[in-house]
Amino acid sequence: MRLDKFLKVSRLIKRRTVANTFCDAGCVSIEGRPLKASAEVHPGDVLTMRFANRTLVIQVEQVPQKAVSPQQASTLYTVVSETWKKRAGEATSDDPDEGAEEE
Repeated sequence: MRLDKFLKVSRLIKRRTVANTFCDAGCVSIEGRPLKASAEVHPGDVLTMRFANRTLVIQVEQVPQKAVSPQQASTLYTVVSETWKKRAGEATSDDPDEGAEEE
């Protein structure tokens, strides 16, 4: 199955045209090698997807022959890791008291 179609069928990206543009921009790779939208996806492939503020690494578990239900879509891949970039001006910790002055 083509990469852009897999991204759409697995519901990682809503529309195939958006998935196509996403791939052509070099945002999807295997082992650091950018993939085109027409690249074939196989079970066992580990894909790295770079969004604006996060990086998602998934392992392809199954490649369906046709569209699947929303409940089955999440079984097509396993999330290996997900990292978020901090935006400028964001605190480096979730603790709201961090950095507060003590009296």
